[in-house]
Amino acid sequence: MGVIIPTMVHYFFSNIIDSILKDCEERGYMVIIMQSNENYELEKKQVDLLLSKGVDGILISLSNKTRDTSHLKKIINSGIPLILFDKIDKNIKCSKIINDDRKAAYDAVCHLIKNGNKRIAHFRGALNPQNSIDRFLGYKKALTDNYIEYDTSLVYECKNNNRDDFVEGAELAKQLMIDHKDNVDAIFTVNDLISIGTLNYFNRNNIKVPNEVELFGFSNWFMTNVTTPSISSVEQNTNKIGEKAAEILFKELEQKANEEAILHETHIIETELIFRDSTNNKIK
Repeated sequence: MGVIIPTMVHYFFSNIIDSILKDCEERGYMVIIMQSNENYELEKKQVDLLLSKGVDGILISLSNKTRDTSHLKKIINSGIPLILFDKIDKNIKCSKIINDDRKAAYDAVCHLIKNGNKRIAHFRGALNPQNSIDRFLGYKKALTDNYIEYDTSLVYECKNNNRDDFVEGAELAKQLMIDHKDNVDAIFTVNDLISIGTLNYFNRNNIKVPNEVELFGFSNWFMTNVTTPSISSVEQNTNKIGEKAAEILFKELEQKANEEAILHETHIIETELIFRDSTNNKIK
């Protein structure tokens, strides 16, 4: 099996890989793991390499830079089952394993609103990945459904390079304080590394979380439970994502072996809100 992920260092992807490896090895399959490093050209080369190695199936979480999907269509045209997970392209005809990022973001922001916050900033991801788009749309809908005017000046775009997210979180927090120090009361971030960088800046500059600014992350990275204060986050249930991706891949391999039509499926893995000390949690 071939697996392509954007980065190895992210807690989210390491958990998914653990589940995929476990299921594949139990069935006697070897797994080739490749990292695109958020690089579209590298992702294309890795697909070609996996195809040349004659893998039985391919699982991919797309890079942030992937817009042209001809390399994915090459996989499909070759007759090899393709599973997309987390960062997907809705227009590709294959099975997909995702979270309902829009609903998860909506629920997180609604929680911040129920805590009494009205000026909620969003450190969003890059403009391309579908999950980044959906988290932004969930944020925006939560505001409008609660009669809070959407303010573009409270939305800051992250480059979303993973390794730099911690640094960028601190930089965005600094800029937010320059722009809105006296009129922002909460932040919802696209991922936990951004949240941790944000919290680091606040702690170094004596900005009290959650008393002055509440903070809600996304991914429930293990570090969110050991920061001071600990960070509220969205649990994505990564093990279930990996397990379901492997399960569907093996189902499609069986369908292929039996010369049956491959039935593509989209599975939504449930998320949950994890409340910690970075939010006041007056209402749950």
